[in-house]
Amino acid sequence: MNLDPINIRYSELAETSCCLSCGGAINHANAQRGEVCVDLGSGRGTDVIRLAEKVGDEGFVYGIDIAEGMITKAQKNAEKLGITNVRFIRAALESLPIDSQSVNLIISNCTLNHAENKQAVWNEIYRILKKGGRFAISDIYALQPVPVEYKNNPAMVAECWAGSVTKDEYFRILDNAGFSSVEILEESEPYEKGKIVVASFTIAAQKNCCC
Repeated sequence: MNLDPINIRYSELAETSCCLSCGGAINHANAQRGEVCVDLGSGRGTDVIRLAEKVGDEGFVYGIDIAEGMITKAQKNAEKLGITNVRFIRAALESLPIDSQSVNLIISNCTLNHAENKQAVWNEIYRILKKGGRFAISDIYALQPVPVEYKNNPAMVAECWAGSVTKDEYFRILDNAGFSSVEILEESEPYEKGKIVVASFTIAAQKNCCC
C-alpha cells in the first residue's frame, strides 16, 4: 500500500488539536511499574507519556507511528516534559523494530485499520509480546465488506474507514495470530464513516503462557 497519504494526513494533523482516536485503550491498559509497553500509532505521544509515567524509570515505552510529523511532535512533547524512558520510532505496523517476546503491554487507538496486511500486524503483536503479555486495542470494523474501490484507495484508507474489515474477519485474524480468548471491553453502536457503516470497539487478550 502507498503510505504517503497516511504520512501526509497525519503529519498535517500533528500540529492541530484534532482528536485522532476512536477509543480509549489507554483506560484499560493497567500498566505496571517496570513494564515495557508499546503504543501502535502513537500520534503526538500523549498515551506514551502517560504509560511512561506509570511504568516509571524501571520501565520503558515505545511509540510507533508512520507519520514523520507525529514522531517529531511526540519527541518534542516528551522532551518538554522531561520524559526520558520513551522512544518514538517511525515504522510500518507490519514490521516492528522490536525484539521478540520483549513487551508486556501493547495499546493502540484507531490505527490498525490503516494496515493493508492486518494478519502481518497481528502476527507482529503476538511475536513481540512476552508469554503472559497482553494488549488493549481500540479499532473500527465494518458492518459489511468494504467495496474494493474504497479499500484500494489510499486516501480513503488514510481517513480511517476504508481499510476496515468485518468483525468476523477481524476475529479470524486474531485467532490465526494466536489469540484465542479475546474480550470485547467496549463497543459502540454502528455509525456512518465515509461511505460505509462501521462500529468501534476496544478488545483485550493475553498471550498464552505456554504452547
